[in-house]
Amino acid sequence: MSIGPVEYIIIGFPGNDFHGEIVPEIAKLVDSGTIRIIDLVFISKDEDGAFVVLEVDEDEGVSVFASLDGEVGGFIGNEDIAHAAASIEPGNSAALLLWEDLWALPLVTAIRGAGGVVIEGSRIPAELIEAAEAQLDAVG
Repeated sequence: MSIGPVEYIIIGFPGNDFHGEIVPEIAKLVDSGTIRIIDLVFISKDEDGAFVVLEVDEDEGVSVFASLDGEVGGFIGNEDIAHAAASIEPGNSAALLLWEDLWALPLVTAIRGAGGVVIEGSRIPAELIEAAEAQLDAVG
């Protein structure tokens, strides 16, 4: 089975305040075949800095995410959770989401078929692109 690029994202929720607004947008990406959810974990950090993992089917605060279609579970490990938790300030929470970019699967298949290998790739933060565009606009 061929697999497309897999990405992760850590989404912070200040004040442990989960809202469901992102769920329909993620669901659209899943339903359109753009991404496939591989795993999803919620992490909450108390005021003392201790963190706990919240399960979407066991915690009312994040249950809105249970409606997402995917094969959730097993890929995100304790080291991944600890890494994500380190970036969360006390009294806040985060979602750690792992997905496959299905939209890129034809390109990945073509690269592999041509004997190519991806040597490196990275996501460039939007803030850097916006700053570069602003500089280009100022010059030109």
